[in-house]
Amino acid sequence: MSSAHSSSVNDTSTAPASTGIACDIFCAVIDNFGDIGVCWRLARQLAHEHGWQVRVFVDDLHTFQKLCPALDTARARQTVDGIVVEHWHEPAHAGQTLEVADVVVEAFACELPPAYVAAMARREQAPAWINLEYLSGEDWVADFHLRPSPHPRYSLVKSFFFPGLGPGTGGVLKERTLDVARTAFVDSPEARAAWWRETTGEPPPDASTTVVSLFAYENRAADSLLAQWRDSNEPIVLLVPEGRISGAIARFFGVSSGLSSFSAGTHAQRGNLTAHALPFTDQAGYDRLLWSSDVNFVRGEDSFVRAQWAARPFVWHIYPQADDAHLPKLDATLAHYAAPLAPDARAALGRFWHAWNGVGEPDWADFQRHRAAFDARAKTWSSELAVIGDLAGNLAGFAKSQLK
Repeated sequence: MSSAHSSSVNDTSTAPASTGIACDIFCAVIDNFGDIGVCWRLARQLAHEHGWQVRVFVDDLHTFQKLCPALDTARARQTVDGIVVEHWHEPAHAGQTLEVADVVVEAFACELPPAYVAAMARREQAPAWINLEYLSGEDWVADFHLRPSPHPRYSLVKSFFFPGLGPGTGGVLKERTLDVARTAFVDSPEARAAWWRETTGEPPPDASTTVVSLFAYENRAADSLLAQWRDSNEPIVLLVPEGRISGAIARFFGVSSGLSSFSAGTHAQRGNLTAHALPFTDQAGYDRLLWSSDVNFVRGEDSFVRAQWAARPFVWHIYPQADDAHLPKLDATLAHYAAPLAPDARAALGRFWHAWNGVGEPDWADFQRHRAAFDARAKTWSSELAVIGDLAGNLAGFAKSQLK
């Protein structure tokens, strides 16, 4: 197998010996951070855990830089964390020099440059071509996972790779060191206190306080939930990374009219609710936010997956689609996640998730009544999900089988 772009990659000191497998990942940033978030995690795992030589093509360096501050948005080609990053200028662009990797990942049906596909067809050994799909908990995913799709013109076959929450799917991304890192942080009062001081300027709240992280799209249920937290019998501390929900938080607290959003560094209090606006963080920083919270509100795909590994109760704001096409996907996830809960707890979780996704009104007191059950389920679920295997490892194993 060739090492198409080995000379461009600077291995990190912790990286395993190179396997000689070169991998190109193509990513078009459609909306927000999920697309590049997933691709960057995958790239780092393939490089650092599997010794692959990885190149990432991405069309939006500014969005990418939010997750990877080391990235220079002015450079067309650069190496970050041992991974080559190319600015994908236009759909037909295939890099400064046309190189075809052993493994080609077309993330989320973004469509490869025509010149690149033609070069794949000319290659002596056809690359393993993988269409990485969006995550879904629906049962049909297992039936389509790894299904081949021959190219209509070339002697090439693309395989569909479906992340999923059940057996027979590609699983979800999880670094080998993640559990160790989480345990070390959670079990260290010093590390947690340092995080709180650095992030909010304050010490950790006492045990009677419920800490909630809030990362969401615009949400009409936000005003009702904020009012319930304000009027709660127990103190609530809300941690809000800057984003699309920030405007609603600013309006609720009546933050200075000159601000259109609840910007980083802002602190506000009403009743029993205290809120801290946090700067957008890199991926490792977001994990620590999840680990520092008692309940995590997440959105899309990447933060949704990280919340599951955090082993804390979470509420998912699924990406909304026309004609409520997203609701069956929400219910499919609930079917996996909530199945072992007692009927009343399962119903309460379903009501709350649906309300946060536009069906009904959220009832925080109802959710909190079942917190002990939700806490326990979050821990067992993360163990169950791990049995499916990590997506990067599953993808690497399949790709290697195609290259024999």
